[in-house]
Amino acid sequence: MPTSTDYRRYVALGDSQTEGLGDGDDTAGLRGFADRFAGHLETARPGLLYANLAVRGRLAGQVRAEQLGPALALRPDIATVVAGVNDVLRPRFMAAEVAGHLEEMFAALTAAGAHVATVTFPDIGRIAPLARPLAPRLLQLNELVRAAAARHGVFVAETALPEAVADPRMWTEDRLHASSLGHERIAAALAHAVGLPGSDDTWTQPLPPDALHRSAVAAELRWATAFLGPWLGRRLRGRSSGDGRTAKRPDLLPLTTGTTGTARKR
Repeated sequence: MPTSTDYRRYVALGDSQTEGLGDGDDTAGLRGFADRFAGHLETARPGLLYANLAVRGRLAGQVRAEQLGPALALRPDIATVVAGVNDVLRPRFMAAEVAGHLEEMFAALTAAGAHVATVTFPDIGRIAPLARPLAPRLLQLNELVRAAAARHGVFVAETALPEAVADPRMWTEDRLHASSLGHERIAAALAHAVGLPGSDDTWTQPLPPDALHRSAVAAELRWATAFLGPWLGRRLRGRSSGDGRTAKRPDLLPLTTGTTGTARKR
């Protein structure tokens, strides 16, 4: 298997975080941690080819069913697999089932000769207090992801652990997607996890003090009205934010070609 300086073909699998929501927009284009991680890889080994198969709203099982085959066909020597938060938000969440889908992807990609990296998920309740009941689900899923990763030699970026993860500046207003700063830190965490030259643990450090005063109660009410309500409405109607969308970057291309973009509508 290649060393960190030999990575030539990077494929990203996942949902909205991997697509890049929160880092740019659908008009100007999305960047996201996968694009940023590709930048770290390109610095270590110029000439990288990069594909991003992620589509917002996808559950872990859908990522496996829709993206694993195309990913294997691209013959990556490094891949990221990040999915599961959409499952955590569903009423009928089963951690073992979600982790099973992730492990199938870990197994298939590593068996094909790819290095694989993934992340752990921060406690949403630290970011959106109304979501505190989800904490046990995330803790359980993280433990299963760590165990599955250990069985297949998958790198794990422990983005769930640093205190800085709860800083509001790391998140967009919907509190489900990382901000540009958050995506930057996830990419740095992945670079550190896989041991890229020049990477270190500075991504774990707290942000400088924030002088702005925020009303926690008012912020919760705004969040519930602007984001929680519409999200629940889509669930009740059986709809997803990814309906009608395909991958933003389905082909392996040089990083400087089409680096930013949005998931395409059919």
